[in-house]
Amino acid sequence: MAKRVKDHSTEDLILDAARKVFVKKGMYGARMQDIADEAGINKALLHYYFTSKEMLFEKVFEEAAAHLFPKINAIFDSDDDVYTKIERFCDEYITVVLENPYLPLFVMNEVNQDPEYFLKKLWGKKNKPNPTKFMQQLDEEVKKGKIKPISPLQLMMNLISMVIFPFVAKPILQVNLGLDEFQFRHAMEQRRKEIPAFIIAAIKK
Repeated sequence: MAKRVKDHSTEDLILDAARKVFVKKGMYGARMQDIADEAGINKALLHYYFTSKEMLFEKVFEEAAAHLFPKINAIFDSDDDVYTKIERFCDEYITVVLENPYLPLFVMNEVNQDPEYFLKKLWGKKNKPNPTKFMQQLDEEVKKGKIKPISPLQLMMNLISMVIFPFVAKPILQVNLGLDEFQFRHAMEQRRKEIPAFIIAAIKK
C-alpha cells in the first residue's frame, strides 16, 4: 500500500481549527474530537497529522511565539525614542496575546518544569528577546536628564508584568470583577493605551 502523503492545506486547516479551540477551551480543556469537529474532518485523519493534543498545541504555540518575538526584538532594536518603543511594545504584545491567549500561562507552566530546555526550544537561535539596546537607551536618557531617574531593569519588569499579568490572571479577574469574554477583551484593548500612558507619565519630566 502506498504511503499517504500529508497535504499542507489539510494541515493548515487543522492548525486553524486548533487555534480556535485552544482559544475557547485552553490546552487542558480542549479535546482532539473538538478540533476534528471544528476542522470538519474525522478523528482518524486528525491523528494521522498530529498524534496527540500536546503535539498539536506545541505546533500552534511555536507558530504564535515565532510571530511575536521577532517583532518585539525589532521594536527593541529600532531607532525609535523610548516613549514610542514603550507604546509599540504594549500594542504588539497585547495584539498577539489577544489572538493567542494561551501563550502566557503555557509559558509559565512549561518554564517551571525545565526552564533551560523550554526557553531554548521556544526562542531557538534567533528569537530570544534582547532588550539590551532599549535598556541602554533608558540609561542614557536618565543621564541626560530627559526622563526621571529609574532603573532600566525595574522599568522593563514593570512593562512586562503590566502587559502579561492580566492574561495569566484572567479567570480570577473575570470572577472577581464580573467580566465576560467581551468585557475582558475590551479592557485589554484599552490597556494598549493605558499601560504606555501610565509608564510614560511616571518617567516623563
